[in-house]
Amino acid sequence: MNVLVINCGSSSLKYQVIDSVTENVLAKGLCERIGIDGRLVYQPAGGEKEITEAAMPTHKQAIQMVIDALMNEKTGVIKSLDEIGAVGHRIVHGGEKFAASALISDEMIQAVENCSELAPLHNPANLIGVRACQELMPKTPMAGVFDTAFHQTMPEEAYLYGVPYEYYEKYGVRKYGFHGTSHSYVSRRAAAVLNKPYEELKTIVCHLGNGASVCAVKNGKSVDTSMGLSPLEGLIMGTRSGDIDPSAVEYMAKKEGLDMEGIMNVLNKKSGVLGISGVSSDFRDLEEAENNGNPRAKSATRAFNYRVLKYIGAYAAAMNGVDCICFTAGVGENNGVIRKQICDNLGYLGIAIDDEANAKRGEEVVISTPDSKVKVLVIPTNEELAIARETVALVQK
Repeated sequence: MNVLVINCGSSSLKYQVIDSVTENVLAKGLCERIGIDGRLVYQPAGGEKEITEAAMPTHKQAIQMVIDALMNEKTGVIKSLDEIGAVGHRIVHGGEKFAASALISDEMIQAVENCSELAPLHNPANLIGVRACQELMPKTPMAGVFDTAFHQTMPEEAYLYGVPYEYYEKYGVRKYGFHGTSHSYVSRRAAAVLNKPYEELKTIVCHLGNGASVCAVKNGKSVDTSMGLSPLEGLIMGTRSGDIDPSAVEYMAKKEGLDMEGIMNVLNKKSGVLGISGVSSDFRDLEEAENNGNPRAKSATRAFNYRVLKYIGAYAAAMNGVDCICFTAGVGENNGVIRKQICDNLGYLGIAIDDEANAKRGEEVVISTPDSKVKVLVIPTNEELAIARETVALVQK
């Protein structure tokens, strides 16, 4: 079965077509600037990247362009839509309603809409993609795969905030966590690499990119994660502040004359390593600036590393130990310097890093030494494959 995986944003759309039997990617790409002017990037497996500038007034037109590219006589990978057996949609927030992926239905869409207050930047955009695909492929089964679902196994003590309980009861104010598809995929893959039973491992996954989170996976279940009600809580990230004293938020708002919308814009888009460094939210730019003697770039990287280190320590305590630590996502997969700086402070766990293995970029590799008490791995994440797997499992039921 060929699965079309859709990851829809407010003005963008990423896609892949995956053969569920071989798990090979047949084609991939993205649509950008939807509703503005439009740009389609399409790349068939083994082929050159094709770029088309064309108007995309809505997501429906964007998905139609994707379909046209997939069926192109010269570089297409399917001859008709009948060759797409299912569509898997990434949906960011499922609240407490969804502890697993679900087939798309009117009831499911309504439940996702009800969660939109918790993810106003993501859920509405995700549903736009769902509805556009339904219009163009009305007979094709579709599934929604939720970022939050994997974390629904967190115990109460991990997800409750120290606010009046009625706010949880009335408004769902609690920790939900994100990057669940990535944390699930990477923790399972680590068990396979180590040839250990997934249900018997204590794993800490560090998903480190522009958005970043750490997750504690005990016996195959998420028991805590750094992101919270929204993706703003937790680590310092590319442009997000991460954990911060709420009084500091009030103080800054008053000093800068900002309303709630203004201060949230600062915390989400102008903070993180960008805010500290004044250079960039891209860690490659920070590394270059630091090498050129920029002290604020160095401060930003050190602050980022320190928060990751603290969460690893906290989750090792929460699980009463840890068997393996995984690094994934853009920074985690490609920045050996940051991995080494974090792991150098984990000697108390018996961790030792193999510098030669750690120098590799973007590869699946064990970077700890053979005698390291805790194994440390780099596992490239593959959220699209995880979505395809979940979709196939639901459709085949």
